Amino acid sequence: MEELIVIKIGGNIIDDTEALHTFLCDFSAIVSPKILIHGGGKLATQLSSKLGIETKMVEGRRITGEETVKIVTMTYAGWVNKTIVAALQSRQCNALGLSGADANLIPALKRPVKDIDYGWVGNIDKAKVNTGFLKNILGVGIVPVIAPISCNADGHLLNINADTIAKTVAEAMIPCYRVKLVYCFEKSGLLLDVNDDSSVINEIDLTLAEQLKTEGIINAGMVPKIDNALEAVSNGVSEVVIGHAKNILQMANGEKGFGTIIKA
Repeated sequence: MEELIVIKIGGNIIDDTEALHTFLCDFSAIVSPKILIHGGGKLATQLSSKLGIETKMVEGRRITGEETVKIVTMTYAGWVNKTIVAALQSRQCNALGLSGADANLIPALKRPVKDIDYGWVGNIDKAKVNTGFLKNILGVGIVPVIAPISCNADGHLLNINADTIAKTVAEAMIPCYRVKLVYCFEKSGLLLDVNDDSSVINEIDLTLAEQLKTEGIINAGMVPKIDNALEAVSNGVSEVVIGHAKNILQMANGEKGFGTIIKA
């Protein structure tokens, strides 16, 4: 089967103009069919602050009230998404900007309230991803660029964790491709010491992940990233790597020594 590379780019790279420029140049050079999924960066938080709307986060996930869902939609599916698409076009990479709401690409359900009320945050199901649409546009050489916004059956917009979208899309495309999932951010991988970029953990499995969570080494925004990565390999994604955006070509090509490899 042909390989498909699903790549998620984190907000801290999006916030850094030079780092984003380098990443998009390298991303454009990847020959395999590819899908790019992006986070939102700090822009939504900055805009919320200017409007006097408090930002609340729980383990890297944004509490999304009625006003916040407007802000994240404008930011993620608007400015950030189209800035990335325009930059890719300038590099002769024909891209199509999408959200989960477009073409019913990634239908969602509002997350039920349990211990925490996340507001207008959605849960998604790989069985409902519009894989036919994605396969069609990939087949004509177009690169989907997906923002972490979707909607429910009532048409209400929902904020979706971008790491979760990447995992779900990767799993959904398994019947069509041999799928590799790469999480890119501003660190060289999962670090034993967050202040030491050379302390990369080369490989991690569920047992080690639970131990590192207990020790507080995996925390905040790394929690959904690691959880999604472990679930992806358990569900049949051929390889999951977490590493620095500057090493995207090496990770995409399967070179060893770049990033943290997730084992089932």
